[in-house]
Amino acid sequence: MVQEKITSHVNARIGLLGNPSDSYFGKTISLSLANFCAEVILTPTSHVAFVPHPLHDGGCYTNLEDLRTRLSGEGYSGGIRLLKAICKIFLEACEKRQIRLPAEKNFTLSYETNIPRQAGLSGSSAIVCAALNCLLEFYGVGERFPMHERPNLVLSAEEELGITAGLQDRVVQVYGGVVYMDFDRDHMQAHGYGRYECLDPAVLPRLWLVYAKEPSDSGAVHTDVRQRWQRGDADVAEAMTTFASIAETGRLALETGDRLALAGLMDRNFDTRRRLFGDAVLGEVNLRMIECARSVGAAAKFTGSGGAIVAFCPEGDEQEERTLCHASSM
Repeated sequence: MVQEKITSHVNARIGLLGNPSDSYFGKTISLSLANFCAEVILTPTSHVAFVPHPLHDGGCYTNLEDLRTRLSGEGYSGGIRLLKAICKIFLEACEKRQIRLPAEKNFTLSYETNIPRQAGLSGSSAIVCAALNCLLEFYGVGERFPMHERPNLVLSAEEELGITAGLQDRVVQVYGGVVYMDFDRDHMQAHGYGRYECLDPAVLPRLWLVYAKEPSDSGAVHTDVRQRWQRGDADVAEAMTTFASIAETGRLALETGDRLALAGLMDRNFDTRRRLFGDAVLGEVNLRMIECARSVGAAAKFTGSGGAIVAFCPEGDEQEERTLCHASSM
């Protein structure tokens, strides 16, 4: 019997509260964003192969100006490297579990994505997570990889490529929906993963996404803070404690429907990040998006490391209309 193709879809994500403390033993709340997703297709073949995406891995450009524009907006790397990295990590993870993969059982991977590049919406990890889903199903080993361990595999594949990130994005993309995450130091060091709890999506108010035409390098934003953390910088430690507290308090605000408290926490999350990273690192375009939302009284913060913001209008419809009007005129 010939095995059929396997397809996996993984959504983009929004970091709602607590980020970026996931890399620093903090707490976060994230949610899946159904508007955008990555798709990976695994086709059984006689060998292992990867299909370049015609846009993101393309090697053909109209002219040099087109080349420069594409590289400036999307960077030099496409999705093929992500697929290769998770295949390597998957094989090594199977070997550690003494799972022998049949040498004659091979595949070709291809991908598609409509997640805006470098916009802080976790487009790279969506591709990796979707590919992992395909591999687990193809080899029939899903039961050997519990859900709470899968985000670590996705993160390991990205770390293999030098991508700086935390577990938050991978957790919500594995579990889906809305997830509260506690990366308590003792629990992480003892088990290698955090405590993850799915929340009812009905607790969410209406949120708005604004993302920039000119993307940012989401990995570069973390660099200096990570070094300061490793040196024991007191300001970084205090900020991470604040982020974690925001997520913890934000969960209560969501579950009790306290719109004003949620708005205040979102603003506090961004203000703490701004003090920690500084305006030069956050970038002019990102700051303009935040200021646009705040100019009409909306709460706003980054969805990730920059390139997109999530806005919340606690006053309702009229405030939302003014926010959309301001955003569309940027």
